[in-house]
Amino acid sequence: MSWPRARWSLSWTLVAPVAALTAPAPAFAVDYLTAEQAERQLFPEADAFEARDVSLDVAQRTALRDRLGMTPRERWRLRLARRGGALAGVVVVDDVIGKVERITYATAIAADGAVAGIEILSYRESHGYEVRLPAWRKQFVGKTANSALRVGEDISNISGATLSCQHVTEGVRRIVAVVDALRQAGALR
Repeated sequence: MSWPRARWSLSWTLVAPVAALTAPAPAFAVDYLTAEQAERQLFPEADAFEARDVSLDVAQRTALRDRLGMTPRERWRLRLARRGGALAGVVVVDDVIGKVERITYATAIAADGAVAGIEILSYRESHGYEVRLPAWRKQFVGKTANSALRVGEDISNISGATLSCQHVTEGVRRIVAVVDALRQAGALR
């Protein structure tokens, strides 16, 4: 091998790994629904939606920490679904981490405290998107704050989507508990 060719080979050998480390990863993010589209799908009978920001007091957060094993954030943004002025339910948009990227989802809680449905709004992982399957999401319907809401107990796992299943389930469990605490306090009217 001649000297100029050997020098080029050596420089490519040094540059190629650096280029691989700095190259952008392929993007898998997909936006399926906006929050407004999701709330309309989750509460099609609603004739109005009202934004409401609520805060959990110290006693509520402490009780939820004891119940959930983690302290929920203090401030929550809710969308109250109304029909003829009466409360039909609540929609909460939240994010959880799948494996390394965020999953944005909406949880609908009916006025009686039962899950009316969930929708995946944005999914950014390369694997695990099966949490969007209607059959998997339907498992949440009818669950309340008294339900286990745990993968392997009353929510099935999906092979290849274990972390997405686990984290979305934990998120829904947290939202159901928070909305239940707010309902008991009379904050949702």
